[in-house]
Amino acid sequence: MSVERNLADIQQNIRQACESCDRSPEDISIIAVTKYVSIERAKEALEAGIKDLGENRMKGFLDKFEAIGGDADWHFIGSLQSRKVKDIIDHIHMLHSLDRKSLAKEIQKRASKKIECFVQVNVSGEESKHGVALDDAEAFIEALEAYDRIEVAGLMTMAPHIDDEEELRGVFRKLRALRDKVRDRSLPHAPCKYLSMGMSNDYVIAIEEGATHIRIGTALVGQES
Repeated sequence: MSVERNLADIQQNIRQACESCDRSPEDISIIAVTKYVSIERAKEALEAGIKDLGENRMKGFLDKFEAIGGDADWHFIGSLQSRKVKDIIDHIHMLHSLDRKSLAKEIQKRASKKIECFVQVNVSGEESKHGVALDDAEAFIEALEAYDRIEVAGLMTMAPHIDDEEELRGVFRKLRALRDKVRDRSLPHAPCKYLSMGMSNDYVIAIEEGATHIRIGTALVGQES
């Protein structure tokens, strides 16, 4: 199915989700996650009206950036090795996976401008997932004040891949509660306005629980590899 048709379906779902929780669809940013598709399919997403492309693997990012460049706003959504920061940091619009001081130090060293970052929080506590522990996140965000090339734009989490809607809502609600707490402190380096949460299987629930940025791969661009 075409990206354009998939996008129309997703936008309809977004409108319905926003109606159910008194939000505006304009407050939701769709990030097309293109890690499993070709450069041509990524370009199809741009032609359909998507501006934001997300990658979580270094080679995929660099290959697509070379082909597409500034035609997209680039989001790096995967775990980023400190030694790879220099290769991408000045090419990205937002980083969704800031989760340790060593990474912050490298961003500070390598970035030529201030970078909007989501602090990744491991709300579910799964060992397989990256991210700062929920109980440690606020102190971690406070410590980022030392790095003037980092702005904490918001928080990101990856929910468990499960069908239990209430458990999913619980994960998203915990991240939103933390976001609200940090945002309300009005820290100059951490406005923390946004919530990056929700993927192909759970983005409707995430929106109902406050997501501002949803990361959609399979449901939008499909899967080729």
